[in-house]
Amino acid sequence: MLRSFFVFLFCIDLTLAQSYGPSREQAPVVPREFRAAWVASVYNIDWPSRKALPRATQQAELRRLLDKMVAMKMNAVIFQVRPNADALYASRYEPWSHWVSGRMGVSPGYDPLKYCIQQAHARGIEVHAWFNPFRALPSKNIPASRNHVTKTNRRVIRNFKTSQWMDPSSSFTQKRALAVIMDVTKRYDVDGIHIDDYFYPYPDVDKSGRPKQIFPDGKSPAQRRAVVDRFVQRMYSSVKSAKPWVRVGISPFGIWRPGVPAGTTARIDAYRHLSADSRKWLSRGWCDYLSPQLYWRINSEQSFTRLLSWWRQQGTRPVWPGIASARVKSSEDPGRPASEIVNQVKLSRTVGRNYVGHVFWSMKSLMQNRGGVSQSLVRNVYQEPALVPPMPWVNRKTPQTPTARAAGNRGGVTVTWSDSAGCDQYAIQARYGNRWRFVGVSQGNSMQINGQPDAIAVSAVNRFGTTSVPLVLSKR
Repeated sequence: MLRSFFVFLFCIDLTLAQSYGPSREQAPVVPREFRAAWVASVYNIDWPSRKALPRATQQAELRRLLDKMVAMKMNAVIFQVRPNADALYASRYEPWSHWVSGRMGVSPGYDPLKYCIQQAHARGIEVHAWFNPFRALPSKNIPASRNHVTKTNRRVIRNFKTSQWMDPSSSFTQKRALAVIMDVTKRYDVDGIHIDDYFYPYPDVDKSGRPKQIFPDGKSPAQRRAVVDRFVQRMYSSVKSAKPWVRVGISPFGIWRPGVPAGTTARIDAYRHLSADSRKWLSRGWCDYLSPQLYWRINSEQSFTRLLSWWRQQGTRPVWPGIASARVKSSEDPGRPASEIVNQVKLSRTVGRNYVGHVFWSMKSLMQNRGGVSQSLVRNVYQEPALVPPMPWVNRKTPQTPTARAAGNRGGVTVTWSDSAGCDQYAIQARYGNRWRFVGVSQGNSMQINGQPDAIAVSAVNRFGTTSVPLVLSKR
């Protein structure tokens, strides 16, 4: 009787252990969408939650943040590494940021950018290093270290309202900002370089839209725009020359000029006040994606839909709008429901052209699940993961199809594959019955899939986001 029982268990094991072999079956195209969030260090908005936290606490907070992204099926973090001429990494040029260590110039005991890259890549998440090119200090009350630019190069510092800025028209400022960006590009395995909307600083404006403060550089608005244009163009070409697969992104103010498109109102004129001709940068291909900060509602004078449609007509590169999940149930926009954010994501998939995507301001609101926004996104628009879109304007080469195998067991199916021509990411799909679904991305050489899929597809993904022809393994 006991022998028969063991024979019975052995037969069960044979039934559960499924084998897979190469198949001529075709898998569907892997779903694509840029799903990102800004993580701001300035004023400890998103991370770390407070200055001078112990190293282990900071790292645990960052892991929780990335785990939340995985749970929501997001795929990129825009991580602020230079908030004010300082560094959240081991910089060759600038002091450690006091937003992390508590005192400018003092190391937090580890390299936050390096740690973020390590942890994010292990989870299949891209890291875009976010820089502010010209801000020196957001407040004059922040103590600066002896090697901060406000102490070492006083001649380029300009006071504006309550902050201090490096004069953008100074050759020193331009060279320093570019050197800092290229230092990170070359030394760190970042997936993107990102700059925000602070070119020249925001003035206060009167009811007629006239600025109450003028930046003290003696330059005309046209001269300032030429300064910023030159920097943006040089930054893009420099990054592409060093590492062409690194994406360059810019997140300007969401309205190019008041009245454009027709019916849009704005007191700030980014073109004139901030010297940001972001339409030019998009139309001339000086970025790989533009994320205009479209923080307004769908039904408003600054209509999200109208603005997104206009932006996506201005060039051929992707426009991935900034969406303000932080304004759900906020003092800035009382009563804004989570459904507004879900509807904006849905519109970002249908309005205009080019590859789809969006960026949330900011990760803190998603961590808080403010107004149920995170749950609503997962329930309504993030049913499965997505791969970051490719960059065919940079590189169209298709990777080689990987070699792979799969073996089933009671815990699911283990898929293993070999490296394919320098690719370090692999996209895995599985078919259950008649339905294919995208399982996710791995940077290793194996993945465990739950259940017993009828077929599995493995595609190599290169650094430009281009996928190989998938290898399909079907159940025998």
